[in-house]
Amino acid sequence: MEWFLKVVRDNYANFNGRARRKELWMFYLFAIIFGFVVGFADGVIGTSGLITMIYYLALIVPTIAVVVRRLHDVGKSGWFYFVGLIPIIGGIWLLILLVSDSQSGENDYGSCPK
Repeated sequence: MEWFLKVVRDNYANFNGRARRKELWMFYLFAIIFGFVVGFADGVIGTSGLITMIYYLALIVPTIAVVVRRLHDVGKSGWFYFVGLIPIIGGIWLLILLVSDSQSGENDYGSCPK
């Protein structure tokens, strides 16, 4: 949990640099876990999904930022994020880019974080 909070705090809107696969997938894992906790708490409190909506709205910027840094790590521009808008094929292509291994050495976006 401390790792997730550090990543969100330090890289909330950081679109520069590179992010390893581990950073991306751990971010998603903890975001989903906290989402379930927030959703449960929201149901117990009875706020009709308001807290959950605020939580997911707060995650929009850091989610885009970590995906852009991950694309940088495989040597692609952050604009490749929009590939996901292409029906069916785009989402598959973006997923393949996100699970690909890091580009070794230094690229246009910095040195390899491994």
